[in-house]
Amino acid sequence: MLTRRRPRPPSPRWSQPDIAERESTRFSKLPPGRRAKGACLSRKPALFLALLAIAAPSRAAENAVPAAALPPTAAQAPITLLQDLSSGQVLFAREADRRFLPASITKVMTALVAFEMLEDGRLAARQNYTVKPAIAREWSGKGTSMFVKGGDQLSVEQLLRGITTVSANDACVVLADGASGSVANWVALMNRRARALGMADSHFGTPNGWPDEGRTYVTGRDLVRLAQALIDGHPAYYRDYIGKRSFSVNGVERRNHDPISGVVEGADGIKTGHTREAGYTFLGSAQRDGRRLVMVIAGAPSEAVRAQVSRDLIEWGFTAFESRPLFAANAIVGQASVQDGAHGSVPLRTPRAIFASVPKGSSGTIRLALHYKGPVKAPIAAGDKVAELEIRVDGLPPSRLPLLAARGVAQAGPLVRIWNGLKGLFG
Repeated sequence: MLTRRRPRPPSPRWSQPDIAERESTRFSKLPPGRRAKGACLSRKPALFLALLAIAAPSRAAENAVPAAALPPTAAQAPITLLQDLSSGQVLFAREADRRFLPASITKVMTALVAFEMLEDGRLAARQNYTVKPAIAREWSGKGTSMFVKGGDQLSVEQLLRGITTVSANDACVVLADGASGSVANWVALMNRRARALGMADSHFGTPNGWPDEGRTYVTGRDLVRLAQALIDGHPAYYRDYIGKRSFSVNGVERRNHDPISGVVEGADGIKTGHTREAGYTFLGSAQRDGRRLVMVIAGAPSEAVRAQVSRDLIEWGFTAFESRPLFAANAIVGQASVQDGAHGSVPLRTPRAIFASVPKGSSGTIRLALHYKGPVKAPIAAGDKVAELEIRVDGLPPSRLPLLAARGVAQAGPLVRIWNGLKGLFG
């Protein structure tokens, strides 16, 4: 079992909040060809971890994948990112933290906010909104559109299908105004959700991505966070609304411009975008054998280039790497020390099954480490995020996934807390 040693009290010069992580990180090494015992089969991965030798972390090579094996057309898009959501590993990146105009990919955040409102009952799929004449005058026929008319009655479901499949700008405005009272209120909800997701380098100025003098911008890394929230947080709505090939608007069948759904095995979305300023953009995803990849393409010079780069990149992600199972969902992978708790430690569990991507032809070594800032102060609720599992594979940047408290830990009584404080003072 990966166990984190209780750190010595830091000296004043080690006052940074992450020093506890630095002085007590332990790595476990998984040799090539060895499968994690119990991984994806058992919820007792301690058996697997006990077999692993502790190894010092090695510096990853810049790229363990031979240059000839890199995605052949990726250079045609200035901004490119491919990430494995099953492990958090970035498989390929170019300018992943560079801000760019997302165009209609903005609508993914509108969809996420709507899905969350459907989940908690603030919206209902069959709820109707009446199109205001002012909205119809400004937005009907503006860019990609459902061509709404003032006085039209449209359901939340119709509007969402228009947004996610047709990319209708007017549908976004009708939904935003109807669901929150105004477009400004809706945009505030979008930005609040972006902050909660950790999208620190992104901001939204409209619900649909229409050019707004630079108020709307994102990064590739932030868009992956958005995609993960959509996929993991709302799987039923994701399946129902995302990646559909067409939608009938006023009796006319309108097709989705998604370049991979229905073309690439396992592809199921997510959203294209295009404006003159942004170029051709795409946030896409595909899943095979339990392994989900998400990619971002931005600044492609044409629709054809966007389609080719997207297909090449996602296929490369599945074929240039092999996926190795590490832990089942809800597996106990270690423990964290607890301060002032009824128990001295709390077991750590995985929120879902965890895999690791390993470049084919590489050494295949996987190193694991637990990180947390601790001891963790009680009380702790079951399901609280209290630690992270770091995955290191030679040739790839390290990735971290959240670990949750497998049980609650109540705060100890006052006498116990006083005693623990005295022990800390006098060793």
